Amino acid sequence: MGLTAYKEKRNFKKSPEPKGGKPKEDKLRFVIQKHDASHLHYDFRLEMEGVLKSWAVPKGPSTDPKIKRLAMMVEDHPYDYRNFEGIIPSGYGAGTVIVWDEGYYEVIDAKGKDKDTQDKELRHQLYTGSLKFVLHGKKLKGEFALVKMRNQGKNSWLLIKHDDKYASTEDIMQKDKSVVSNKTLEQIEKTSGNFYERKPEKKISEAKKVKPLAKHKTEEIKTGVEKKINLKKQSPKKNSPVDVDALLKKGKTSKFSLALKPMLATLVDKPFNDDGWLYEVKWDGYRALAFINKGKAELKSRNDKSFNQKFYPIYEAIKQWKINAVIDGEIVVVNDKGISDFGALQNWRSEADGTLLYYVFDIIWLNGKNLTNLSLLERRAILKTVMPKKHSHIRLSETFGGTGIDFFEIAKQSGLEGIMAKKADSNYLPNTRSKEWLKIKLNKRQEVIIGGFTKNDDTVKQFSSLLVGVYNKNKLIYTGKIGTGFTVKTQKEIMKQFEPLITKQSPFAELPDVNKPSRFNPNPLHATATWLKPQLVCEVSFTEMTSDGVMRHPSFEGMRIDKKANDVKLETEKPTAKIVSKAKVLADKKIIMSPEKSSRKTLLNPTDETQVRKINGKELKFTNLSKIYWPKEKITKRDLLNYYYQVAPYIMPYLKNRPQSMNRHPDGITGQSFFFKDITGKAPDWVETYNYHSESDNRDKKYLVATDEASLLYMVSLGCIEINPWSSKVGTEDYPDWCIIDIDPSDKNTFNQVIEAAQVTKEILGSMGVKGYPKTSGSRGMHVYIPMGGKYTYEQSKEFARVVANLVVEQLPKYTSVERTVKNRMHKMYIDFLQNRPQATISAPYSVRPKPGATVSMPLHWEEVKKGLSMKDFTIYNAIQRLKSEGDIFKPVLGKGINLSKIIKSFNK
Repeated sequence: MGLTAYKEKRNFKKSPEPKGGKPKEDKLRFVIQKHDASHLHYDFRLEMEGVLKSWAVPKGPSTDPKIKRLAMMVEDHPYDYRNFEGIIPSGYGAGTVIVWDEGYYEVIDAKGKDKDTQDKELRHQLYTGSLKFVLHGKKLKGEFALVKMRNQGKNSWLLIKHDDKYASTEDIMQKDKSVVSNKTLEQIEKTSGNFYERKPEKKISEAKKVKPLAKHKTEEIKTGVEKKINLKKQSPKKNSPVDVDALLKKGKTSKFSLALKPMLATLVDKPFNDDGWLYEVKWDGYRALAFINKGKAELKSRNDKSFNQKFYPIYEAIKQWKINAVIDGEIVVVNDKGISDFGALQNWRSEADGTLLYYVFDIIWLNGKNLTNLSLLERRAILKTVMPKKHSHIRLSETFGGTGIDFFEIAKQSGLEGIMAKKADSNYLPNTRSKEWLKIKLNKRQEVIIGGFTKNDDTVKQFSSLLVGVYNKNKLIYTGKIGTGFTVKTQKEIMKQFEPLITKQSPFAELPDVNKPSRFNPNPLHATATWLKPQLVCEVSFTEMTSDGVMRHPSFEGMRIDKKANDVKLETEKPTAKIVSKAKVLADKKIIMSPEKSSRKTLLNPTDETQVRKINGKELKFTNLSKIYWPKEKITKRDLLNYYYQVAPYIMPYLKNRPQSMNRHPDGITGQSFFFKDITGKAPDWVETYNYHSESDNRDKKYLVATDEASLLYMVSLGCIEINPWSSKVGTEDYPDWCIIDIDPSDKNTFNQVIEAAQVTKEILGSMGVKGYPKTSGSRGMHVYIPMGGKYTYEQSKEFARVVANLVVEQLPKYTSVERTVKNRMHKMYIDFLQNRPQATISAPYSVRPKPGATVSMPLHWEEVKKGLSMKDFTIYNAIQRLKSEGDIFKPVLGKGINLSKIIKSFNK
């Protein structure tokens, strides 16, 4: 990482922090600094690559092996920082620092004791996400580990004490004095002169300036009607600073409390222009208050309902937000344009269901101060100072000055749900619907074809609702039931138009369920449908179109006599930038932001034992999700499914259209396992199969054929920890896509011998002009794949592999063998070429193995195949991170393939 990030975050004209320094000792140093910044924490720093690799440990280290401390990796610090003790007066990290502990450390099981060797081993461990070391400090001694957390973001680690003679349940944090000055934080704060001979500046956050509300100069934007528009984001004004510390003093001293309900807005019918108002996007989601204090957090709805489990990524995000505060905001799911989708939010169950965000717009309490008596501008000034620098789930909802009517127009063009108007000088009034906060909603409109109407039992109305739709490829697609917006007079007039069009046949492509209960009407009155010839058109307003194509909150607006039914199509939104120049305002002012593209996270949420997910259009039911598959590591069936969901885009090319030899472990790695090759009558109808006649028992069998992610996750749901595909595809069953050299050690072989055998295999293939691709087996050995391109038979592939295997044994006769019978091998390593027979399978690339540690069969660069490599370097914990970094380096295996004839001719010469 270097020191670039460190230097960018600091103003060295104000901060006494060190800028550099070079190690001079022959031992690796470590330091733990106690840091009282915006929150008290401990900075754990290890010398590596000439700098200090650093982790922020909120609760400090523990000597109890049962306690795992969260450690957030931060920017590298200069080597001289290990001696720093004093006060950081302002800006990033402002606060008091002492050296809580320091000393030197060693790498556990390093290949050498010299510093260079240990540093090299450390960098490898850092890459794999597992650092193991022995501390020789004044307070901390013995073995520790830093382990990267899976599915918790790239900077989340755990600091763990190993169970050795230095392990203790006593609270080491009670030893609170510096090992350098023998002073506490409080004593340092009172006595330190470490300001480089400068007096400490008053602590004022970098984000301390807020522009007071004022009339802005009108910014002219050319549009079709030459409108003048004024939409300037409320940003700091250099000559009008606001002292945030002074603002906090205006707040009332108050204890932290969970008993709070949010301030509410009044609904009005139209936008307006008036001085003294700020405008925000109205997010279409769930209002939520975040209560954060002393490392604990609660996420609650406006009605005091816990959102901790339902929206667990947001809950985890606020738990990591290092503040003591009460925050007001809205939980939303946004589409790829950044527009909130309420239907998607209602259906959200896990991170696979959409981008979940917490847009925050107010702060109510901070560090013992109730801020409700401050103005909105003042509260937002404070809020900006405590916002996370960058977080995938927490965002600031921006405010804009200017005219409400123009802002409303742009919101309409953007497809937003509405806008908020708030008085800049408004106080926060909990549990009050205030007229100083207003909401103005937008509705969408759509022309639709009337295909029928319903009439509830015992109603006196002409009809209860209209059944409407739009044409798509000459089919009338149902888009909803319209039950509001009519007067008695309107109904009578419309009914006269209906009478000559009544028919017995439904005009819709699929018969609508007119008595289907909904979330808001679980017990609807029974209704009878009457069908109409699809000739009449009306206009409907609605809030949004749900994912299944039904309008939400539709309302009748009027009949359209100027439109023919055949001309009515569903209107789709076009990019505003291509239609009007006003889109530039959106781009420049960033009213809404498209979410950053993120990689896959979790398919299944962490609580529900049974979950149903739609994968590739097929509904899969996942059960017993907390069942432990790896007892020692506490890895569950849920964890395994989430891993395969994330790795699916990478593993599927090696599975698609291949029969699978399923090996099921329904009770985890310590339970009984069995092969499940014949799925006749035992799999869902959508699962594709391959018919195979078994000569051994003269039976026809049906192998499962992996076709998509649904089939992969179906296999995993059955307890298939490892995935074992054929080397050939359906349609080219006799022609494998790859040839395999399987390097299988005995219990007498070392892994370094496995590595040597793999390197010899590489050299032999290279002498033939062939490139092989290595991967760990995930168990004890290694596999070398050779691309065949589906051009040769299994017999030809096997014989080629036999030649290579024999050449390996010729070069390494002392400990390798091609003997198939274990007894005849004499404890030698088996160079197995018989894996290249029909139906023979080995674990796929990126497959998890049912082995301790949840190891993964991981493709490697050849330069990684060297001494020091360990099977445990690649596990379910870090495989996804490696894939994000390296990509799929095994892709050439699926390429054109070798020219076997040319190789044989060259070899015979």
